[in-house]
Amino acid sequence: MLATGTALGSALGGALALGTAAPAHPSPTDGTDTADTEVTAYADSWRTVLDDADLVWRRLPTAWFEGPFLGNGFLGTGVYAEPGGTAVRFTVQHSEVQDHRPEFGSLFGLARLPVGHFTLEPVGTVTAVDWRLRLRGAELTGTLTTTAGTLRLRAFVHSTTPVLTVELTPDDGERAARWVFHPAVAVSPRAAFRPLPEGYRANPPAVVERHGEVTAAVQPLLAGGEHVTAWRERTTRRPGPDGHIRTRTLQVTVAHSFPRTTARQRALRTVRRASAVPYDVLMAPHRAWWDRYYRRSFLSLPDARLQRFHWIQLYKAASAARRDAPVMATCGPWLEPTPWPATWWNLNVQLAYWLIHGSNHLELDAVTRALGEFRDQLTAEVAPAYRADSAGIPRTTDTRLVNGGATPSGQGYGVGIPGQNPPTPEVGNLTWALHNVWLSYRHTMDASILRDTLFPLLRRAVSYYLHFLAPGPDGKLHLPRTFSPEYGVDAPDCNYDLMLLRWGCRTLLESAAELGVVDPLADRWREVLARLTPYPVDAGGFMIGAGVPFARSHRHYSHLLAVYPLYEITGRTPDERALIERSLRHWVAFEGALQGYTFTGAASISALLGKGEDALRHLERLLSRFIRPNTLYQESGPVIETPLSASQSLHDMVCQSWGGVVRVFPALPAAWREVTVHDFRTQGAFLLSAVREEGRTRWVRLRSEAGAPCVVRHGIEGPVEVRDRRGRPLRHEDAGTGDGAIRLRLGRGDTALITRAGDRPALRIAPVRPNGPAAPWGLPG
Repeated sequence: MLATGTALGSALGGALALGTAAPAHPSPTDGTDTADTEVTAYADSWRTVLDDADLVWRRLPTAWFEGPFLGNGFLGTGVYAEPGGTAVRFTVQHSEVQDHRPEFGSLFGLARLPVGHFTLEPVGTVTAVDWRLRLRGAELTGTLTTTAGTLRLRAFVHSTTPVLTVELTPDDGERAARWVFHPAVAVSPRAAFRPLPEGYRANPPAVVERHGEVTAAVQPLLAGGEHVTAWRERTTRRPGPDGHIRTRTLQVTVAHSFPRTTARQRALRTVRRASAVPYDVLMAPHRAWWDRYYRRSFLSLPDARLQRFHWIQLYKAASAARRDAPVMATCGPWLEPTPWPATWWNLNVQLAYWLIHGSNHLELDAVTRALGEFRDQLTAEVAPAYRADSAGIPRTTDTRLVNGGATPSGQGYGVGIPGQNPPTPEVGNLTWALHNVWLSYRHTMDASILRDTLFPLLRRAVSYYLHFLAPGPDGKLHLPRTFSPEYGVDAPDCNYDLMLLRWGCRTLLESAAELGVVDPLADRWREVLARLTPYPVDAGGFMIGAGVPFARSHRHYSHLLAVYPLYEITGRTPDERALIERSLRHWVAFEGALQGYTFTGAASISALLGKGEDALRHLERLLSRFIRPNTLYQESGPVIETPLSASQSLHDMVCQSWGGVVRVFPALPAAWREVTVHDFRTQGAFLLSAVREEGRTRWVRLRSEAGAPCVVRHGIEGPVEVRDRRGRPLRHEDAGTGDGAIRLRLGRGDTALITRAGDRPALRIAPVRPNGPAAPWGLPG
């Protein structure tokens, strides 16, 4: 959990235009080695792109998908007009707040629960806003103008402490503006969309209490425990140019406890500590945290709208995720009315976390932490007959990966049994989630991830499949009917499961070899790889499963996982490439049910094929049709994964590292003649920096963190030179892949700089100039 004392204890003790050149003699932010192969990155590089990406409001937002949002993985706040009134709403939600009645399933009895919201109620009627969400400091600033006067505001959710702080500076006409808290009814948000389960009822109303200078809304839960919202507003006066300036500072926290009723005590303590610290003092460690966060990687490209979008997604990811926070639910920490008040494991979680790897933000990886921490629950989610050696994860869970009694037959476990219905046998979700864990391992080469989490859990996930594999008349191994997420029809030899099973067996064998484990199941895994039935295919490409063609509009690419993200089928041969192209074309041709993540998947598959123009076109369709003004996204309700996965699609255009090869700028559209990337993390635990100028790659720098084998397709035309960090020639050889890739031998901590022979480019990291103007995100006009 976020600390409630450490950060506060520590605290007690003008935007640059995109493309502006760095100062002549700035201070570098990384490294002190002045050798001619050292990359120099300047503080102004981050300041330039972040200030340019600020979201701007010149109109009052009227919904969650229009307004500013703040968060720290636990506490989340969205700002927009109060529906039907003249006030401004500041929502107050928390990712740990949920119900605890498993008998009603994950979507009612274990659902995320709404906390409530504050309304800022001005004296006059709002006539104008001028707001800016400043990414660099993760702070909302600006003014609210009314018929009575003006309110200046500053607001942030602290990066490491669960506190929302809002500072108001009213003029004389708005001195009587007030804050009012509105506790939400503690009922599953799904109640507004679906019939209630028999016997289910809302929790009792919250009780508002006074504790000296702090107010608390205590929400008791029928199952025991509570969640508590505590706040305090204090007024201060400070000297100003025209006399004393009066400011009012509201500080709010939320705490949740189950089964004990200890949340009240924690919430009161947190608010009291925070209110003892001036705004700017409390803000200092918050700004420092965000500054360190952004500097872990850098990306600049000439599409100004997409560049801003990318940096906003990095802001959003750190506002919604922390390693020790609950795995992101569909809304992230910003719960709104939704039919999906839980964590979804058949696509949403996987997509939401992909961008953390390339952007070098493994500190946000809650998936690896949660799957390891709650592994016993994953065993409990399969039927009792299989628990000795198997595990699985159902479609939906709460924060502790519990599904509850959500199965239609009331059997009490969430993962279906292949060949049986009900429940719908959606079997592959754990294996797919473990692919995210494998990505975290591959991007860090941290053996503890492989040994402690990936290998033991993947072994159990694959063992569940092994119970149901059976030989057919053709001598191949086949699966009974399972469910390809969201298509709506069960199918034998479902591609979703065949693709995940093949990846799982191969990964287990490779992992056992790396760990030095002699596993008694190894021969069985090899048999599966040798005898598993081929993926069902027809004239349209990959089918849903045997006898079930892909024949209607379907937003999900569950039938294409072997192409992306598993990279099992990559177009190595002309026939394989034609199959991918045919499948992609057939999938997106059925327009009716396509949604935002359809186009992020299509963009990444296009990038795999090296089709940068197609990848960009899919992303442009996403932005123009589905992404809302503040870059959030909705279908029937808010869902967070699609914009975040769009950033991963952008990553796939800039760098790919599957199959043991780092590919630099593999799928850039022709208009992107300048691109800069710095400390982009790749598989093998390499940090990549590279610059493209005037349509050609000038230099590539790789730094090895683990000493893993290194093959790089650098994309530099003609003969190349490779030098170490001291400028000395570094031995390399052709990788034999036919695409110009070279093989390097890098030890842990070694660096390789690749340039065209005889070229000595300046190794500076700086923003590139945009191809044209673009409006800011938000409501700028």
